[in-house]
Amino acid sequence: MWYLGNWRASVVSSVVQPLLALVAFGIFFGRLADSGSGLAQVTGGAPYLVYLTPALLCAAALQTGASECSFPVFAGFTWLKTYEAITATPVSPAQLALGQLSWVTLRMLGGGVVYLAVAAAFGGVHSSGIVIALLVATLTGLSFAAPVTALSASLRREGHTFNVMFRFVVVPMALFAGTYFPIERLPEWAQIVARVTPLWHGTQLARGATLGTWELLPSLGHLAYLLVWAVGGVLIACWRFAKRLQR
Repeated sequence: MWYLGNWRASVVSSVVQPLLALVAFGIFFGRLADSGSGLAQVTGGAPYLVYLTPALLCAAALQTGASECSFPVFAGFTWLKTYEAITATPVSPAQLALGQLSWVTLRMLGGGVVYLAVAAAFGGVHSSGIVIALLVATLTGLSFAAPVTALSASLRREGHTFNVMFRFVVVPMALFAGTYFPIERLPEWAQIVARVTPLWHGTQLARGATLGTWELLPSLGHLAYLLVWAVGGVLIACWRFAKRLQR
């Protein structure tokens, strides 16, 4: 109900920013990249815009999940005391945590639909596999949002925790986890770091579905990795909500 009157505040971060990146890199830079002789080796022969679209979809979902599960969740515990009011009703802390994550998942899915609608108008969608990519992106966002929710539920003082997380985890992940170029172009140690991130696995899976290049065993490995992060994060978040709100 609150979001119906305040949705405009989230449009920039969840829809406009990834679309600006899509236009800047996918269209303008993409024209230069498509004219290069070595691009086909990177994109599998697809235009750079098509190559970039599913990756930005995953990155946008992850950034939305991180944003919605950091300061807003922390505020619900400390500044606004919203969660204490909710759990004064028959709603349990675990139900509250699941409700919070369910809402964020819907936000990521809805933002992804809008993003893809505009991306399609620019020519960034060329196969039905983008529907699978949308689901993969939502799972990717949840795989990061759930642990962040658990972290937010554990903090008594915010300090600089979230600022550090965004500057040194979220932003580098979006830049160097395979969104704009294959991680094989990075140094060996950076490739290892990139492979640990859920964004790389989500990008590989979503891009494979879109371009039709995925293989069974690697795809199952990417999916399993994302599910471990998501399910583990949800369980820890439920536990931290219960510890924080138990009476």
